[in-house]
Parts: sequence; structure tokens; C-alpha cells
Amino acid sequence: MDVKSRNYLLMNRQALEKDIKTSYIMDHMISDEVLTLQEEERVKQQNTQKERAAMLINIILTKDNNSYRSFYNALLHEGYSDLAALLQEGIPAISSGNRKSSMDGMTSYVKRVLCEGGVPQRPVVFVTRPELVDAIKQKLCCLGSDPGWVTVYGMAGCGKTVLTAEALRDHHLLEGYFPGGVHWVSVGKQDKAGLLIKLQNLCSRLEHDSTLSLRPPLNIEEAKDRLRLLMLRKYHRSLLILDDIWDSWVLKAFDNQCQVLITSRDRSVTDAVAGNKYEVHVESGLAHEKGLEILSLFVNMKISELPEQANCLVRECKGSPLVISLIGALLRDFPSRWEYYLKQLQNKQFKRIRKSSSYDYEAVDEAMSISVEQLNDNYKDYYKDLSILPKDVKVPTKVLCILWDMETEEVEDILQEFVNKSLLFCDRNGKSFHYYLHDLQLDFLTEKNRNQLQELHKNIVNQYKKYYKLNTPVPSQEDCMYWYNFLAYHMAGANMQKELRDLMFSLDWIKAKTELVGPAHLIHEYVEYSSILDQKGSTVRENFQEFLSLNGHLLGRQPFPDIIQLGLCQPETSEVYQQAKLHAQRETGTFYLEWINKTSLKNLYRLVVRPHRDAVYHACFSKDRQRIASCGADKTLQVFKAESGERLLEINAHDDEILCCAFSADGEFVATCSADKKVKIWNSRTGQCRRVYEEHSEQVNCCQFNNRSGPYLLATCSNDTFVKIWDLNKKYCRNTMMGHENSVNHCRFSPDDEYVASCSTDGTVKLWGVRSANELKSIEIKDFFRNVDEQPDDVEVLVKCCSWSRNGDMILVVAKNKLLLFDVKTWDLLTQVIMSHHSTIQYCDFCPDDELVAVALSHCSVELWNIKSLSKVAYCRGHMSWVHCVAFSPDGSLFLTSSDDQTIRIWETKKVCKSSDAVLKSELDVVFHNDEVMILAIYNQKHLQLINGNTDSVVTQTAAQESPISCCCLSEDLTFAAFGQESGTIKVLQLLDGKVLKSREAYKTSVQHCQFTSDYQTLISSAHDSVIQVWNWQLDECVFLRGHKEAIKDFRLLENSKLLSWSFDGTVKVWNITTGNTEKDFACHGGTVLSCAVSPDGSKFSSTSADKTAKIWSFQSSSVLHELKGHEACVRCCTFSHNNKLLATGDDKGEIRIWDMLTGALVHFCSPVTVDEGEPTHGGWVTDLSFSPDSKMLVSSGGYLKWWNVNTGESLQTFYTNGTNLKSIHVSPNFNVYVTVDNLGILYVLQKM
Repeated sequence: MDVKSRNYLLMNRQALEKDIKTSYIMDHMISDEVLTLQEEERVKQQNTQKERAAMLINIILTKDNNSYRSFYNALLHEGYSDLAALLQEGIPAISSGNRKSSMDGMTSYVKRVLCEGGVPQRPVVFVTRPELVDAIKQKLCCLGSDPGWVTVYGMAGCGKTVLTAEALRDHHLLEGYFPGGVHWVSVGKQDKAGLLIKLQNLCSRLEHDSTLSLRPPLNIEEAKDRLRLLMLRKYHRSLLILDDIWDSWVLKAFDNQCQVLITSRDRSVTDAVAGNKYEVHVESGLAHEKGLEILSLFVNMKISELPEQANCLVRECKGSPLVISLIGALLRDFPSRWEYYLKQLQNKQFKRIRKSSSYDYEAVDEAMSISVEQLNDNYKDYYKDLSILPKDVKVPTKVLCILWDMETEEVEDILQEFVNKSLLFCDRNGKSFHYYLHDLQLDFLTEKNRNQLQELHKNIVNQYKKYYKLNTPVPSQEDCMYWYNFLAYHMAGANMQKELRDLMFSLDWIKAKTELVGPAHLIHEYVEYSSILDQKGSTVRENFQEFLSLNGHLLGRQPFPDIIQLGLCQPETSEVYQQAKLHAQRETGTFYLEWINKTSLKNLYRLVVRPHRDAVYHACFSKDRQRIASCGADKTLQVFKAESGERLLEINAHDDEILCCAFSADGEFVATCSADKKVKIWNSRTGQCRRVYEEHSEQVNCCQFNNRSGPYLLATCSNDTFVKIWDLNKKYCRNTMMGHENSVNHCRFSPDDEYVASCSTDGTVKLWGVRSANELKSIEIKDFFRNVDEQPDDVEVLVKCCSWSRNGDMILVVAKNKLLLFDVKTWDLLTQVIMSHHSTIQYCDFCPDDELVAVALSHCSVELWNIKSLSKVAYCRGHMSWVHCVAFSPDGSLFLTSSDDQTIRIWETKKVCKSSDAVLKSELDVVFHNDEVMILAIYNQKHLQLINGNTDSVVTQTAAQESPISCCCLSEDLTFAAFGQESGTIKVLQLLDGKVLKSREAYKTSVQHCQFTSDYQTLISSAHDSVIQVWNWQLDECVFLRGHKEAIKDFRLLENSKLLSWSFDGTVKVWNITTGNTEKDFACHGGTVLSCAVSPDGSKFSSTSADKTAKIWSFQSSSVLHELKGHEACVRCCTFSHNNKLLATGDDKGEIRIWDMLTGALVHFCSPVTVDEGEPTHGGWVTDLSFSPDSKMLVSSGGYLKWWNVNTGESLQTFYTNGTNLKSIHVSPNFNVYVTVDNLGILYVLQKM
């Protein structure tokens, strides 16, 4: 160190030791790399402040000139300007040059310029934000050699000062644009006296090597003149930096035709000065990863080693560099306080996050409140009103116009004042403005105005009611979405219990809101505000929540369903049903249907969501059970709330179908794998992609994280025959397990993470060591599949999946229709369960209690089995297509299922286990008798039930038959019933006592149809062959109708002992059932004839075919009258209108056409106006049609039931059944009662209201 510098330190030592606090000074010196951490430790070990200061000065005295300069600048920056002035004359001179410094790559020229100009050092912990630094440099270059202003603006603590200082660390910028140097002044909030001192100090600095010792300027004007002359004559082409400007009048003192950069919270602060102006907006949020990086540097740990609270802390800091740095500095001093500081932030205790850095304010709340205090009193009240704005929401101007009862222009002027001062942010959305607060500002406001929040919420609700009166906002209004999303939030905040109940229990509100935003947000509100909505002994809130939870998948679709009709399907004790009935009775012009036998139905699922636009291949719970991740054929990853279905994240994640997804043990990450051969890791909260692995060479079928927190490990398996283990901290695969000879379908870590089990199409299950990656065991699953001769079955055994017991002692393996349970230690087969031969197992999961196993089956259902007692404890129906996945929640209280039907269903395990599995087959017969609806149905495959549809009571039930029943029919007088069996047997029984009167082994294949003649003496039947049998069961005589070349599709009785039949051979025949002779033979179609109908006058019949045409024929001439073309799929059904003028046809595309019988012209094409992408028009095939007696209405069955206006072709009503694939609809003669069964075996008796 120069002797002069050393002497100045010794001369002023006493004053320095008396006043300085060393910790912040040392931060700067460590940043400048002139002080080591060991030296800092030596200083900290001293007992008193004075002793610590003395030790620091002793250390500086042993060092070089750089340490003196660093100490001087640290004093300036920390506010010790009077002490810095004592050392100013001792600053050692630096020789100019471009020699690179060995310390950090900055040239010595840059160091000297910044040091002499008083530019702050880098913080001890510095994380660069290159985009913003480059933006500041670019604006500085724009100044060129002309005078002007660059404003770097943003809210408190966003990093303006640090970024500006960093932009100046550029040799090219300083030498090329500001050869006169840079001069940094920390201004802050000042009165005139304070400003004069700042000006005097600046002039003194600029004159320090002048030969003349001038007296300090006596007033601001004199200081301004002296500064102008200095800048013009001595420091031409230099840059003046004014840090932290609050008031525009302050700038006028520096308005002297030079180049100035200012940092400010107020964007409009330069309005009062002249010259070119450029702006750089510093965004308020750091990326999550940058926040973690700052924390890791402060506490000297790798990001991967940070405790789990680190992620929560960064999230709570809302991306504010200031708050993250304050927390980091505190944690450096108190490394065990992660949980404490997290709680302080979560509880908005900003005062506790006190100064531990070089920032100008003592605590976070002080930094924010000082901005608010600068507003005039009137504006402070308006700003206080913003305390109740919801987080992360951009609020349209119109909302604040309603709140303040002002014109748009007045409101925008007030808000612009806040925006200019960085107290509010504005987003221009088309023609309108949307405003929002940074999370920290909102936290500060809510904390500051905590005692007034209820009144503020009440005010906004009252203003809304005053403005809209009894109306609701319509979608064309810009504020519409705000009120639908947040009116309930404001009512709850105001504790307006009655108003909130009136709103949330209104079907009108529910209809309007769900049409706009879907049901998930409403379900969330029922959960969130349950304490306000619930009244003692009342289940109203539960009624509405259940209604939305179970119908959410319908309410999110197009065309939007009639919510009144959905409400009428609720139990009669439900408030939803009561309201729906009142609405239905009031409404004119719309007809509604009462489901009169719905009392027997119990809903077993808790929530149904439809997050995807295509098949859902996989879904899983997070460990805390709060979230569900799902993926599928639409290539997206979805994350939503398990309670409400509210979407949290939607990511277009891959270029092909996503086959599997998995949460990490701590819920921080979600992994996805895809048919595009890639594995990706996502931040489960932000959606940021953390890793992409591309080492598999074929589609990746499964991904699973390890079960314990700690190092993140991921197992994946692929069609390339490999299982791979990945460490998320590394870019490449950690281990590859080779041994399978075909595609690997599934893999799972053992509960202790010691092993990975994998299942393959090669028929094996293998066990691998996670650490060694060695194959430890292989089981040939195909050995457990043997044919009747006890020889291994030749059919390929595809092992679908496996699941570990909670303790890791057992492993469950699925192949074909078997569940196999193995002991992991001995690999003995402990037990096996064989499912129905009609279905294959798609997936399985062990319940955490180790007793229950959930099994997803290809026939749309899920079964729960007790693996200890080998008994089926539940049969879960609800999905309309293949179920791909089933997964229990971590505590086993819930399980979810996902399906090709685009839905995910969440089930309550206990509720499901208590239910019965009674199922009706879709083949039934109905007699409408004296206002009674009598239904003959096949119950649980082997019983017949006669059900009174009006009372939903079983009149009679037969004993179990030896073979499953395949079809049935009733006599019109309800005396007899008949049924056919899969064994080919047909039986006639007496309904009164269920006694079988006659039986006949008629066929070798399953009986398909049976029907009594009008005298009930004869039973006509057909099976999977080409012969129709006419059996006089009382005389036990049979006539065989032989003539069709292929199997009979169906038949219909005509008058005068005639029968019409149609077949897969494309022909239609008319028979005399007495003689068995063919009377007419029609070669109708090139493909299968799928249906026929006879005109009311008996002169014509229609035929429809798989060849996509329908035809109208004359019985008399045996000729085709019209060929009806236009359908784009198989035409499956047809019916004539009662007035003999129209024919309706329905096809497999879900479309219905109405034709003029006389001309064959198309009269109407029945189709909804809008349908969701990929959604069939009628939810599937149109399977049956029926006209009303007046021929003005038409009812159709398919995926659900629809009623149509025949005159316009428009849809009048839709009834959504719980299941789908309705095979037929039975309609009463007066068109008031409708009966059908869905593919879940649920019976619907519907009555027109």
C-alpha cells in the first residue's frame, strides 16, 4: 500500500473504529476479492464492535492499494460518506491501461473507472440476468454523444441498482461511449437540504485533483451551475448515474445537457426534464432456478443439496431478488432457520425479515411502504382498495370503474399514477387495459390493511350489486370473467353469508359460470368456503358439490348440456333436484324428463374430470394427495387439484402420445415418457422443463421415481428392451439394465428403493439391483399359463404390469386375465386370481393396506379384490371405454382410474367396497300396461327380473339359470315370459310364480332374439345362424324358416301370420310362419342389412345397411322405391313417422337424417350445432329411433338419448345416461315414457314432465 494511503488510514483510525459496523463493509470487500473468508472470520471472532473495526483496519494495513480503494467505496456505499471523505485524499492513483485483471476478467481500466466513479461493488452473492444487463447497455449506447436520459425502473427490490452497476462492467462500453468516466450518486428520498449535500459531495469528488480548492456551493442553483461546467469542461462524454430517484424536481438539479442514467420506481420521473429518453423495465420476478442459485451461493451449498424448504422459500419470495437476498444473507448467519424464515414469509411477517445486506431499508415492509407514502392522501385510499385484489390476476379497468363508480378515463388516470410509481403493473390486452399487483405488493397491502379487508370486500360486492342489480354479466362485457371467477371470493372475504349462499346455491349462477369456465373452479369454491356455506344440519353445499363433481365431465363439453335436466337426475332429497324441478315447472317451451326409478342408483365416485381431449393413458396422485398428474394421447401433461379438478398446469409436453407420468416423492417434479422416445422432467408447479433424456431408441412405456426423498432417481423402460435408471442431477443415464428379449412394458422401484422390477412382452418379470444394475431374478410368467393338457400355452403371454406390497415382501404381477402374487424372497407363487375370460387386465395397483388390489379391465370396469381372502369386494362401473390405469392415493382412502373415454374418475375406497355389483343386460322387453311400465330384464346374467318401472320395485325374480341368459320377451298380458340362453336353450315361464312351463334345446349357439306371437302360443327365435324357429310351445311343435345364407340379424312380426326377417347376407325375406314358406325375397344390399322398419299403413318397408345406404321398398311390387344416399357410415336404424310421410335413419357416425317417403328427398339433417373435437355427434352410434304419435318429435338412442324437433331438425333435449352404448329405446304409445339400459347395466325409466 502507498505510504500516503497508509498514513490516511492511521490518521483516521480512531474515527473509523468508533463508527463502522464491519459486516456490510466486509461483504463488499469479499465481493472485490480483497478480503478472504478466513480474514472475515478473524474479524467476527472479536467481542465488540470497536474491536472488530480495529481488526479489520489491521488487516487492510497489511494489504495493497486495491484493498484501500475497496474499503473507501464500501464506506461510501454503506452511507459512511463523512468517514469516506476523511480517506478521499489518500486514494492511490491508478495508471491507465487495458491489461486484463487476473481476478475476474474485468480490465484494470474498467476497475479504475468504476472505482473512481463510486460504482457499487457486486453483491457478495451475485446471479446475473444477462437479458436485462444487455438491455441497459443497449439503451446507453443509444445515447451516443448526445445528452439524454436512460431510466431503469421497476418495483422495490427488483434489482435495478445491481443490474445497472453490472451493465457498466464493460470495457467496450466505457471506452467507446463514456471515455470521460462514470459518476455514481446514490440519491434516495431527499429534501432540498439533503439534495444540496449530495450535489456538494459530487462536485467535491469531481474537483478532488484540482489545484484550486473551491468552497462548496451554497445553494442548489450554484451547485447545478458548477456541475454543468465540470461536466462540460472536465468530464465531457462521461455518464452520470443517479440511483434511486423519487421526485422529478430532484432531476432538474442534474438537468445540464449531459448523459444521465437513473434508477427509479417511478417511470414518469423524467417527464419534467428535456432530452432524448430511453426506458428499461426491470421485471419484478426472478426465475425459480435463479432464486435457488442465489440461496445456494449464500449458504455455500449445491442446489441439489438445499433442503426441501428452499423451493418453498423461493416461491414465497415471489421472485423478488431483494427478498431472496435478504433471506439468503440471514441463512448464512443462521443456517438452521430455514423453517423459521419460511413461516415468517408465509405469515407475511415482513418486519421479521430484517436488514442483513447493504439495502437501504431496514426491512422489506419499509422498502414497500415508502413508495405508498409518496402518494397524495386521495390516491392512498384508492390504492388501499387494491388490497382485496386476488393474486396473479389481471383486473380489467371496468371492474375498478364499478368499484369506484367512475368513468373509464378517470380510473385509467388514477391507475396510471400507480403504474408510473411501480406500485402497479399494466398489461394492454387489445383495446382494454388490465392491471395487477406483484405478489409482494399485494402481501404488503393485505398485511397493512388487515383490519379493513372485510369492509373493502363488502364495498366491492355492494358496488357490483348496485351496478348489475338482479342481472348477471354477459360474456361480451370485459369484466364478465372477473366476476364469475371472484365474486364468491369477495363475498367470502366480506363474510356475507346469506349473499354467498344465495349465489353458490343458484342453478342460474352455476349454469352461467360453468358455461364460461367449467365446473372445477366452482367445486374449488364449495371446498374453500365450506365453513361459510354450511349451516347446522344442512347438506345443501354437499348436494351442489357432489352434483358438479359427478357431472363435471359433461359440463365441460360442447354442446353445453341443459343443467336443469342434469339437476333433475339428482336424488329427490337434494337441493339441486328441488331447484331444478322448480325451474322445469316455470319454463315454457322446453320439455324436461323425470328419471322416475333413480332411487336405486348410488354414485360411487367422488369426482369425474375430463382434462384431456383424447384417451387418458396414465394418472397418479402426488404424495400429499392434493394433486393429480395425467397424460395421454393428446400429447399433454395435466396437473390438477384432486379435490376439485381445478387445472393447475397444462403442458404440450411431447411430439407423440404420452404413455406414463409420475410425481417425485416430494412432489416437486413430474416425469413423462412418450412414444416420441423421450423422457422429460418437469417442475410440477411452474411447468418448466428441467431435463430431456433421449437415450431410448424406441417408445418409452413407463417411468417411475424412487419412493424416498433424497437423490432423485427415475426408472424408465422401453420397446427397445432396456430398463434405464436416471439420476436427475446428471445429464445422462446412470445405468442400463439389459436382459429382456422384447418390449418392456412396466417398471417399479421397491418401497425401499433397493430394487427395480420390470415386466415384458417376452413373458418375464425381472428383478434388478438399483446400485449394481445386475439382474437378480427372472420369472417365466408363461409357465403359469397352461392349456387343458397342462402343457405351456402357445399363446404369447404379455406381462402388463406389477405392483409391490407396502413392505416390499410381495410383488403382484398381471398377465392376460390373471393376477399372480409372488414372495420376493423365495419367488414362490403365493396365490393367483383368475378374472373373466371375456376381459384382459390392463393395470393393477396394491392398496397401501396390502389387502386390497385394484384391477383395471378392458371391458370398461375396475374390480377391487381382497388378495388375502381371494374375494372380489367391489365392481366399479362408470367408464365408457377401456380403463388404462388405476392408482391408489398414498393413504389408500381414494383411488383413481383413467380411460379411453377421456375421463379420470376418483373413487372413495370405503364407499366402493360397500356397494353391490348388480347389473342389468342391455337386452330387455317392456310392456306399457294401464299407465304402468313393466320391464323384463336380465339381472346379473343368470336371473330374470320383472320390474315395475313406476315404483322401481322388483315384482318377481327367477332362480339362477345354469347358463347365462342372452335375450328375453314378455307377453302383452304379463302372463308369460320367455328367454334364450347362451347355451342355445329357450324357455317359457309363468310370471306369477316363475315356474318354467316349457324348455327346448333349440340352438348350438347363443340365442339372439325371441318374441311371442299375439296369441302368446308361439315363440319365434333366432340365434347366430341362418334359421328362424317358430315354436308352438304349448303343442311343442316347431317350424323352421330356412332360406337365409348367413346369420339372421333380426326379425319382425307382420299381420296375418307373416314375418319379416333380415340377415347378414344382405337379403330381406317375408315368411308365412304357419307353413314355413318364403313369400317374398328381397336382395336389398351388398352389405349386412342392419335394420328394417314397416310403414304404418303396411304397404312399404325400409332397410338400412353397412353399405351406408337406406332403401324404401314396396311390398306389393317387391321393388325399391327410393335409394337414400348421404350417410358417411353404416346406417344402423330406421323408423317411419305415424303420419306415413317421413322416414328417419341413424348411422354409426352419430348422425340422423329425415327423408320424405314420397320423393326420397332429404328433409332434415339432425346434428348439434357444435361438438367437441374428436367427440361423436351422438356420443357414438345411433342405435334406435322413434317418432311421436303426431310426427312432430323424434327420440334417438346412442351414446345418450336425444329428442329432436322434426320440423326444424334441431335438438330439443338431451338426457345423459351414466354409461353409454344404449342399444334400444322403448317408447310408450303416448310418447311420455321412455325406457333404456346403458352399458353399465343401469335402467332408466324416464317420464316427460
